[in-house]
Formats: sequence, C-alpha cells, structure tokens
Amino acid sequence: MDRIRDFYSDTSTVFALDDETDPMEDFPVCLNCIGQAVILVITANGAPVIAGDLLKNRFDRPVDMGRTWKDGRALFGKSKTWRGLVAAVTATMLAAPFLGLSFCTGGLFGWWVMAGDLSGSFMKRRRGLVESSRARLLDIIPESLLPGLVMHRQLGLGPIELACVVGLFFLLEVFLSPILYRWGIRKRPY
Repeated sequence: MDRIRDFYSDTSTVFALDDETDPMEDFPVCLNCIGQAVILVITANGAPVIAGDLLKNRFDRPVDMGRTWKDGRALFGKSKTWRGLVAAVTATMLAAPFLGLSFCTGGLFGWWVMAGDLSGSFMKRRRGLVESSRARLLDIIPESLLPGLVMHRQLGLGPIELACVVGLFFLLEVFLSPILYRWGIRKRPY
C-alpha cells in the first residue's frame, strides 16, 4: 500500500505546473494551425452553396464554359461556376483576419480549395460519374489536401497537421452533410 501511495505522490509532482509553464508549448501538433485550416476549408466549401441560394441563377456561368474533354464529357460540369469560385475566395479572404491570418493568405487558401474541388470534379467526370454524384474521397481529399500542401508554410502545417485537417474535414462532411440536407441547406445528403 505504501508503494502505491509513493507512486501517486511522485507522479503528482511531475504534473505540477508553475505559473510560467505552458503545457501546450512542447505539444508536437499545432492545434491552432489545424483549426485555422479546417475553418477555411469549410468556409470555402460553404460559400458557393450560400451564394447559389442568395443569387439563384444569376452569375452561374460554368467555369468550363461548357467545354468537353477528349472523352466527350464536361471538363468540370455546370455546377462548378464562376460565382462559386468568387464566393469561396472572397469568403475565405474575409474570414482569414478573424483567424489571425492576412486577407491575402485567406484568398489564396480559398483559391487552392477551389482548385482542389475542380480537380476532384475533373477526375469524377473522367470516371464517368455525373455531376454531384457521390464519390466521397474525390469530393473531400483534393479540396482539403491541396491548399494545405501548397500553403503549409503560411499556415504552419506539417504532415501530422495536414492529415488531421483532411481527417477532420472528412468527418465533418460525413456527419454534417445529412443534417444540412434535412435543414434544406444542402441539395443532397452527402
């Protein structure tokens, strides 16, 4: 019994913190960096949906301008619009200062999210999948991974943080999409 008491009394001094010690200082993962990136990815993804609801059919010109690839299918599809691209970049640019980032960093991040989104749409079209079809990995990974890869220095993202951003965005999409669909915010539950 004395050995158990001694063990707990010894470990309690190990975890005792003085006023000047920051317990997160030596933490190997930047949680703030992960949070900033996830919020910007969500902002960039939500802005086109909100812009579409507010503006209806106005400014809904497709990014691919109706062009097709060698396979005869659309490059991206009519649901990828200039309105959505501008909304995503503008929204992330405006959100960035609230996260301690510059307007420029936010705008560039939004651009890279949309570049990832377009690349996912391009790959879906090449696989013969119709617009807005469910292909979870192609819908989530490019748009959350690409901006983090390109802007990892500006956001302080290492490999672990980047994996966390992609994983958190995946989980948020899986669990929030059906809820947003039931509330009438999304057109599909995925």
